[in-house]
Amino acid sequence: MRNKYSILLILVVAILLAFFVYPQGFNKGADYLNGRFGLTTKKFKIPHFFSVPDFRLGLDLLGGTHLVYKADLSTIGGQDAGDAMAGVRDVIERRVNLFGVSEPLVQIEGSDRLIVELAGISDVNQAIAVIGQTPFLEFKEELPRDKGDKIIADFVATLPKDQQENFKDLKAEALCNVINFETFNIFLLQFQIDPCFSATGLSGKHLKRSEVVFDPTTNQPQVSLGLNDEGAKIFADITKRNVGKPLAIYIDGTPITYPPPIVQTEITSGDAVINGDFTIKYAKDMTNRLNAGALPVHIEPISQQTIGPSLGAESLRQSLRAALFGFLAVAVFMIAYYRLPGLVAVIALVIYVIIVLAIYKVIPVTLTLAGIAGFVLSLGIAVDANVLIFARMREELKAGRTLSQAFHEGFRRAWLSIRDSHVTTLLGALILYMFTTSIVKGFALTLGIGVLLSLVTSIIITRSLLRAFLGDWFEKHRGLF
Repeated sequence: MRNKYSILLILVVAILLAFFVYPQGFNKGADYLNGRFGLTTKKFKIPHFFSVPDFRLGLDLLGGTHLVYKADLSTIGGQDAGDAMAGVRDVIERRVNLFGVSEPLVQIEGSDRLIVELAGISDVNQAIAVIGQTPFLEFKEELPRDKGDKIIADFVATLPKDQQENFKDLKAEALCNVINFETFNIFLLQFQIDPCFSATGLSGKHLKRSEVVFDPTTNQPQVSLGLNDEGAKIFADITKRNVGKPLAIYIDGTPITYPPPIVQTEITSGDAVINGDFTIKYAKDMTNRLNAGALPVHIEPISQQTIGPSLGAESLRQSLRAALFGFLAVAVFMIAYYRLPGLVAVIALVIYVIIVLAIYKVIPVTLTLAGIAGFVLSLGIAVDANVLIFARMREELKAGRTLSQAFHEGFRRAWLSIRDSHVTTLLGALILYMFTTSIVKGFALTLGIGVLLSLVTSIIITRSLLRAFLGDWFEKHRGLF
């Protein structure tokens, strides 16, 4: 009875995960049955509050461009190279987000390489031009509201007549005091005007350093700034005329923090502190951004690979076809050679595929051609454990043991071999993931996930399903095994 509940639980979970993996499957099946047999099967509507994520596809399946940049770190002086690269990466990430592409990837490779992957990008040349710009940091002071209103009015006058109506009542006071600063950022990025702050002449070239410090009284993290001699003079004038007013910090034309820091007093030393209700992570991120804007780190493209959307779609179709054929080949072999246990293994393999694909969505895993190759390989590894178990069961049956005895001995004696084979494969996948590039990492990740989950399907799911066939009737028909 206990095993029946286990099997029921496994099947229910598998059905729910199947819906999570492919929610359109039920409705497509309903359409086929309705059209084929004249049925009136109702479609299932996904509730609006329940969102099922799509699979994340890499650029080799979706189409896009793969860029490799080399950073010139010879001009950073005594600044830490790792911090410099982290700051540049942060700026590049915000730049590529402006293109609205699906899941852009920006990562550091080695000490001076930057990998940028833009899936689904249409204008590659524009992307290269924008990404390659040196980060520009500037400090801005509050603009009088009447001047801001004039900037908005002049801008609206340049719009087509049908669009002017949308902005006729927009005032700088409302825009510059929005609670959600994202509205302001969107306005800046979309219309390329700033009615709230104006340039002061203080920029990244005046910033010597930025680092995280802690308030000695409250132990609250803060961000310190150190300016060179020219910057200290400019900063003294700025702070003198802006006491009690905000001083915004921009990188690439957008503010990096909101609300902007308020000038507390005139600062003549060239050293300042930005404080607020910061977490350590927030202060560190702000420091990286400031340093990225301050450092004249030039990045030069050294490699470019562009894949068209049609080629990516064809690669995806071929990959899915290969996965399907691989699954069918394994299924035919298992049923033909191992009979009933082979059929059980195929059912467990179907559940295994559903679980793996659900994990890919949850993490999420960016699926590339290499990643799908790792998944196809994991299908064979998932069956490998069953092969060891069933081969051992056959030996026990030939030795005259009962079906139940052969079942328990098969699992017990095969476990050591299963463990060793899976551990060695996992070690290989781990080494590949740690010491290789992003393309091979995708293969290693999908392979590693598959190997781990194959232990679950072979030891738990296959065992539970196979235990259901240990009754007296099957003992009399041992030929099925």
